[in-house]
Amino acid sequence: MNDPLLLFSFLHTSLLEIVSFSLAITMVLLNIRQSPWAWLFAIASAGLYAVVFYDARIYGDMALQFVFIAVSFWGLYQWLFGGHDHQGVSVTRLSGNGWRIVTVAWLVAYAIIAMLLHSFTDSDVVHIDAFLTAGSLVAQFLLTRKTLENWHMWILIDGLYIGLYLHKHLYLTAVLYGLFALLAVLGLRAWKRSLPTTVVLS
Repeated sequence: MNDPLLLFSFLHTSLLEIVSFSLAITMVLLNIRQSPWAWLFAIASAGLYAVVFYDARIYGDMALQFVFIAVSFWGLYQWLFGGHDHQGVSVTRLSGNGWRIVTVAWLVAYAIIAMLLHSFTDSDVVHIDAFLTAGSLVAQFLLTRKTLENWHMWILIDGLYIGLYLHKHLYLTAVLYGLFALLAVLGLRAWKRSLPTTVVLS
């Protein structure tokens, strides 16, 4: 299923990458609509992408997919039963202190992941892999809490991922992350419109 395929006479990919691509696009579209079903597509897509990234030796991103699977179960619960009234969480914004916590968490996670990748893998993209993996973890947590700023982070992260995947010849996945970046812009606008009049800071 992960054997090489050639699309449009120039795009090298695999059936596994195509299926993962389709599931991931559906996931983001459902996230924009704030549909809890998005988390089920996230679980399926992450499981398949773990195999794709293993073959490409992007080990940080591979491990991230398993974290995404675990976080997706938490996100599904939060979107269905979280919040003070257990009717699901609502869209909120980060406070200034929240941004500081996010920044520190990203840097600490980056340092730890980079050390692990350097010590235990043959990765040739240690630092960018670690930086984007750490940022994705933080952004995914914000997404589970429906924090608006998760979209700001995904716009940055997805844009940087395009370069990494082009470097690794994962061209379809690079296209996917270009679409992710555009969809993140749409998600940011849609979630802004759904903000309650009184916003509780995360």
